Amino acid sequence: MRALVVFARAHSLVGCNKALQRRWQHTKPFYITTPIFYPNAAPHIGHLYSAVIADSIKRYHQLKGETALLLTGTDEHGLKIQQAAAANDMEPMAFCDQISQRFKDLADKANIQYTTFMRTTETRHHKAVAKIWNILEENGYIYKGKHEGWYSISDEAFYTSGQVQEAVDEKTGKKVMISVETGQPVEWTVEENYKFKLSACQDDLRAWLSSNPTAVVPQNRMREVQSWIDMGLADLSISRPRSRLTWGIPVPNDPDHTIYVWLDALVNYITATGYPWTDNQEGIKNGWPADVHIVGKDIVRFHAIYWPAFLMAANLPLPKQIVAHAHWTMNKQKMSKSRGNVVEPMAAMDFFGVDPVRYYLLRDGGLADDGDYSHEAVMVRYKKDLAGQLGNLLARCTAPALIPSGIVPVYDEDAVTKDDLVLQEQLKALPDLFCHRFEDHEYGKALQAIFDVLSEANRHFTDNQPWNLIKDPEQQTRLNQVLFYSVESCRIAGILLQCVMPEKSDGILKRLGVDTKERTLAQAHFGAGWPTMEQHRQLGISHSPVIFPRIK
Repeated sequence: MRALVVFARAHSLVGCNKALQRRWQHTKPFYITTPIFYPNAAPHIGHLYSAVIADSIKRYHQLKGETALLLTGTDEHGLKIQQAAAANDMEPMAFCDQISQRFKDLADKANIQYTTFMRTTETRHHKAVAKIWNILEENGYIYKGKHEGWYSISDEAFYTSGQVQEAVDEKTGKKVMISVETGQPVEWTVEENYKFKLSACQDDLRAWLSSNPTAVVPQNRMREVQSWIDMGLADLSISRPRSRLTWGIPVPNDPDHTIYVWLDALVNYITATGYPWTDNQEGIKNGWPADVHIVGKDIVRFHAIYWPAFLMAANLPLPKQIVAHAHWTMNKQKMSKSRGNVVEPMAAMDFFGVDPVRYYLLRDGGLADDGDYSHEAVMVRYKKDLAGQLGNLLARCTAPALIPSGIVPVYDEDAVTKDDLVLQEQLKALPDLFCHRFEDHEYGKALQAIFDVLSEANRHFTDNQPWNLIKDPEQQTRLNQVLFYSVESCRIAGILLQCVMPEKSDGILKRLGVDTKERTLAQAHFGAGWPTMEQHRQLGISHSPVIFPRIK
């Protein structure tokens, strides 16, 4: 009854949140998060994909001159961790220390420029979770009751009868019940626990999504979330009996219950901003609300329904956007150890290099639809795009035989030909096209735009035959113009690619003699900087090393 009275007296949660959003609309860092990964097993290519998307977004906003923050880390509580630790004859904390380090090693190897690597076993996180629990309870959104339903250990979630179906276990051939959404096995469970009044947030969640059409992207995920809400939201079990689950944060003032791992885990996004804050300004200064949550499509429900509902009930601003990417398959089949088709991300980066793998994941990975990974596909991207288009153009246009002085020729507006204009217009349009596609999370199309221009630049270079122009002193003006367009194409591409391939882009820009102060988005425009860049004239073009070496 208390919960209903509190809710009835409260303002509309959406209206309240809009007021909060207005109050919080001050200058703040752009804040991006990955999922905090569940370390019950070693990291796979999907984990790397999430991290590379998030890191590329961070670097993109830094390219624009903004301050950006990136959170990643590991979600270390729950029944799966407890069982995995027992299976390995280890204490849960020692098990988490070992596996969490592998995720951190992956992030470091992949050059993920995280601001915070969060572990939910940290003391600061326990304090934040306890604070949120107490606020939800004080606001009347938590009550104790009996819960029964289909429970998935793998998903750490209860499902209704409409969310499960019968299937045949591949290993045993026996009939089992599985989650329709995730395909994981479920079992019927009856227990007493604490529940969150998710049903009380249903209308406000619907209104939030209606008024924020890009709150969940891509659109197929948004429609999925809206359909779940329209089907009706049941109250959510947010604790487990301590007798069944010991590895987790105890419920405040009730040590017989452990806080549900997903309530615990989601709070990490504000823990990293210093929550509990002394005031709202501290939260803003440290990045909240999040600008983008990057998640896999299998955890959309938790981030687009549960998390906003918890925040609404706690009177906290909602994240601005949830980007749910699709998965990676191999030969159109879901990756699994039993099939032997799991991609080991560290090995892939060792073979191809870090940046080529980052490029491949963003170029061929999917948001709406799954991407299909293969060693051969990465090799094709490396040879065709990176070495064949970018590397080849860079090597040819900076060859000592063509630019012996090492100084980039100056653009001559009066010497532009009709053929030059085709490439010139593409170069002028490229930065805005790239930004538009990138900010719409069309990463593959954004990268394609760069390589379409590089393809035209290679054609322009070949058709004008600078190796013949240099033989004729009367063709010096034309030679300079051709070389300028080629070098300019590499320079603009190098600046834009910094957010995806930071190390390779640095090598490209160093080779061109582009000073580190001349590498922002403002300089990624046709002709920007060259005529007046005296530092470039001091640095000059270098002719080594090879940026994209041959891979056998």
